Amino acid sequence: MSKSDLFTLIKRAVVTEKASDDTAKRNAYHFRVPKDASKIEIREAIQRLFDVKVLSVNTMLVQGKIRRRGYTSGQKADWKKAMVTVAEGQTIDIF
Repeated sequence: MSKSDLFTLIKRAVVTEKASDDTAKRNAYHFRVPKDASKIEIREAIQRLFDVKVLSVNTMLVQGKIRRRGYTSGQKADWKKAMVTVAEGQTIDIF
């Protein structure tokens, strides 16, 4: 797997207040990934991109919110979130 393939697997970091709390409490980082990505693929991509030891990967499918604009209503796309816990003492520099 080339480095560009790894970046397509890890779309972007999810930086929210809840994600920052999770990083501080249990050294877990949140990422947005493709819906068909497996936990093993995510683990390998994070380990190779950021040179850290991944302890666990938890994933969840996030339902898209319903949005309205006047009479028209629609739904944002569903997406997958991966919560990656790294070994103690290691960090991922997101910014």
